[in-house]
This record gives sequence, structure tokens and C-alpha cells, in this order.
Amino acid sequence: MRKEGINFFSRFSVFQTMLNLPTWKFVGIILIFYTVANLAFTGVYLLLGVSQMEGMKIGSAYTTFKEFFFFSTQTFTTVGYGRINPVGGWANMVAAIEALSGFLSFAIVTGLIYGRFAKPKSYLMFSHNALISPYHGHSGLMFRIACYKDNHNLTDVEVIVNLGLKMQDGEKWTYKYFTLPLERSKIESLPMNWTVVHPIDDKSPLQGYTKEDMEKGDAEIYVLIRAYDEVFSSIVQQRTSYVHAEILFDRKFVPMYKEEMDVTIVDLSKLNEHKEAKAGVRAV
Repeated sequence: MRKEGINFFSRFSVFQTMLNLPTWKFVGIILIFYTVANLAFTGVYLLLGVSQMEGMKIGSAYTTFKEFFFFSTQTFTTVGYGRINPVGGWANMVAAIEALSGFLSFAIVTGLIYGRFAKPKSYLMFSHNALISPYHGHSGLMFRIACYKDNHNLTDVEVIVNLGLKMQDGEKWTYKYFTLPLERSKIESLPMNWTVVHPIDDKSPLQGYTKEDMEKGDAEIYVLIRAYDEVFSSIVQQRTSYVHAEILFDRKFVPMYKEEMDVTIVDLSKLNEHKEAKAGVRAV
């Protein structure tokens, strides 16, 4: 989805983006910012010249660049080893601005890191596919979820499933949206996995639909999970969706837990495993 109509800076939030970036991108942006900022200040010190500094090792151009660069990193981080120090007025002014920039930058980064660690997360895994499987003499639309963190139990777990479907209305094709009734829409806790089932019966908008109908109707299943997290003492939620290519017919999930002695083992690697169901199962 792309939003238009207002300028980019009104739509874009640096804080929200940095909180939601993958870890490797977040760390990469911080390293790039740190390097670029110090290179910029190094360039300013090079323009001012070595006469503005005291304690520098005089040598090749590379040696001068290296001395200025590491002086910049020491000033930016407020380490200040003391071997090199500014003596000129302009150099002192630039160093003061850089020290302030460093203070502000690390304050912002510290807030972002804390926000990422403290942000409530559901830690849920969804099956890669939704399946049309046999269900009580008919068929049902099914997908699985599981909480993948140890000692991280969600309570009051609620799921809402909507269907987006392109349907013909007279001579026009329009998208219509349906809230799918579920076998169970809420459970008290989620210590294991949960197979969410929408029975395909007389009340289902999917009744009579085949794989080709799903593709023609550009079907997409929208899933919202909302639960209470005891660790964060907060409501958490997570969303996903299944497009028509991710909805498989004549398949059923394989069990993903087993009993050993007095312990129930949930094998999360089997969350996405499924096998062939009885041939001819259709959404009827």
C-alpha cells in the first residue's frame, strides 16, 4: 500500500520507523550515522588545518586524516583522551558543537534502544499457509498460531478473521469484506498451539468456492490477534494475512505436539507442516 495526497515528511515518522526496523537495519543505520557524522566533522577539522590543533602527529595526508578522524570520535563520544586538543578559536567552536551533537545523538539512540526493548510484543508465529481441510463432515478454513518464547504465556487471546473478496455487482467488480465466524474466537491462554477454524457452511461467504474462484476473486484473509501479556502487563496484538495463493485446498495440518513421560513437547518446527487430505475436499 502507498499513501499519497500529503507531503512525505507529514507521512513519515523517524521514531516509529526506527522502533519497527529489523535489528540488523537498526544497528546498520546507527553505525552509518556515527561514521558519516564523524567524517563530516573530520572534513571541517581538515579545512581548519593542523595549526588549530595541539598534540597531533605530523606526517602523511593519511596520518593527518586519521588523527583528525579519531579526535572527532573522541569528541563526539565525549571520551576526550587529551593527547590532541583544539587551540584555535574556530576549532574549539567546532569541537563544542560536536560534543553537543554527540550528547544529543546518544540520548536519542538510548531512547530508541530502550523503546525497542520495552515495546510489548506478542511473539506469535503464524503458519505460512491457510488450509481448506475436512471439518465435521464439511470443510473448514484453518490456520495455526503458536507463542514461540519460553515462559511467555498470553492470556485472554482473541482472534478476528476478515475476508476480502472481489465480487461482481451487476457489470462492475467490487471488493466486499466479511467477518468470518469461527469455531472459537477466544481462549483463556495460549500455552501450546491454536488451530483457528472457520467452518465453511451455509453461513460462510466461501461456500462453493474452489481454488480457481479464490484466484478470480483475489481472495485475502486478514487476521488480527489480540491478547494480554503478563510480562509487559499490557495488551499486545499482531496481524497477518493470507492471499489466495497461500490458501491450499485438500490439505490438513499434522500434529505438532507429543507426550514424553509427564512433559508435553510442542515442536514449533512443525507449525507449517501439512499433508494431503481426502481427495475432492472443496469449500462446500
